[in-house]
Amino acid sequence: MGALIGYLAMIGSLIHKEMLAILKDPSSRALLFAPALMQSLLFGYGATYDLTHAPYAALDQSRGAAATELLSRLDGTGVFERIATLDSPARIAGVIDSGAALFVVVFPADFEARLAAGTEAPLQLILDGRNSATAGLASAYVGAIVTSYNESLGLAAPIEIERRAWFNPNLESRWNLLPALIAALSMLQTLMLSALSVAREREQGTFDQLLVTPLTPTQILIGKALPAMLVGMIQSTIIFLIILFWFQIPLMGSVWLLYLGLFMFTGASVGIGLSISAIALSMQQAMLYTFMVVMPLMLLSGLLTPVGNMPWLLQTLTYANPLRFGVDLVRRVYLEGAGLRDVAFDFAPLIAIAAITLPLAAWLFRNRLA
Repeated sequence: MGALIGYLAMIGSLIHKEMLAILKDPSSRALLFAPALMQSLLFGYGATYDLTHAPYAALDQSRGAAATELLSRLDGTGVFERIATLDSPARIAGVIDSGAALFVVVFPADFEARLAAGTEAPLQLILDGRNSATAGLASAYVGAIVTSYNESLGLAAPIEIERRAWFNPNLESRWNLLPALIAALSMLQTLMLSALSVAREREQGTFDQLLVTPLTPTQILIGKALPAMLVGMIQSTIIFLIILFWFQIPLMGSVWLLYLGLFMFTGASVGIGLSISAIALSMQQAMLYTFMVVMPLMLLSGLLTPVGNMPWLLQTLTYANPLRFGVDLVRRVYLEGAGLRDVAFDFAPLIAIAAITLPLAAWLFRNRLA
């Protein structure tokens, strides 16, 4: 018992030293937390999307010429890609929940008969509200195509579009972007903070002294990782509270599951940062390596561009990107109310990335020569 207390006491001393190094300078404290506040507000008000590719599914229960003509017009735009032709309403949830389709267009069984009788025929669009801006644009494009078809029939409005948006009833773009920023914005500084941790001590000449202390590489790893993870969780909390109370986007899932996912995501991110820090010989190198890593992580995360729309090779590379799974997990828990079973696919890669990068960093602490 005494050995365990001594083991934990040494880790506690190192954590205390790291926190003092991080927080002793007032300007450093401002740089740690002010950007999370400013960036979440700027992204919330300033971000926009453009529609270039929209996968959709069709459920044609009428089997008529009018439905076939409308689907042909959609397919001929070059923007819409039909990824599935459904045979029952029960399959709608699968293509929407998985993100395979941005929307489902549904022709009811009496669609053709209503058109023939000269009455309004309902055409239902079921939209994925998680991609709110893109879904809104797609809905507008479909509306323009339907209007053009109405004009070609010479009738006032024989086809009426009924819209339903899942997970985001009003199709507000903030609902799509801001929950993802809970993971994305905190990762930027968490990665930088952990990447500079060892590099700073190498540059100051204190890292070699740390290695000859009784601390083991595992203790050094824990002492370096936990402060960066703590800062990352605090930043995520700041962004989460802004989204919840300032932008009033309701949390649909469990806050405990959300934070469990963020903890695993932050651990994987810190593992990458510490590996970079152990490789770098100076703070300048650490910053350069971090900037080289951050941009691909952001672009391959699904934050702005759905991963499913990327080329096969890039989709494969995203499996090494913790931000991809962090963004997906936060969005699904926050907007869908997904449970642990629903997001288990996101936890497994995060655990794997942390299990590889954290031991790698510990090994590099001992074997990377200054």
